[in-house]
Amino acid sequence: MRDVRLLSAPFDPGAPGEELAARCPGAGAITTFVGRVRAGGGVEALELQHYAPLTLPGMEALADSALARFGLMGLVLLHRVGRLAPGEPIVCVAAAARHRRAAIEAVDYCMDHLKSAAWFWKREKRGDGWHWIEPRAEDRRDLRRWATG
Repeated sequence: MRDVRLLSAPFDPGAPGEELAARCPGAGAITTFVGRVRAGGGVEALELQHYAPLTLPGMEALADSALARFGLMGLVLLHRVGRLAPGEPIVCVAAAARHRRAAIEAVDYCMDHLKSAAWFWKREKRGDGWHWIEPRAEDRRDLRRWATG
């Protein structure tokens, strides 16, 4: 079971885990990660832009890679685009597997790729205007660890 969507409207962050539980009754583990727009720190909004011809196909390829690499029973990958307010969910990755380690690692793998090797551009609106956000050195390091093993 694979559900990959690019969304321009808010989503229920609890729904992907519930969907996997219903559609993968043999799963021993369901792991869900929800990333939200950080509140505070002067951030008034977050805007995510993307390159349409590559974004959804790239997300689908990432999902297929995770399904195969970790032997998953199911994977849900949702990502917002457009302008979001502090506290709103941006991304949700949920994985179902027979055992916990595969589900946990699959979610981590997908998030590391989405954070550093995806087809999104992010900028924050603060009191002094818009500021582009680049991946951090830690994000790139996290992504490199998947190149082996």
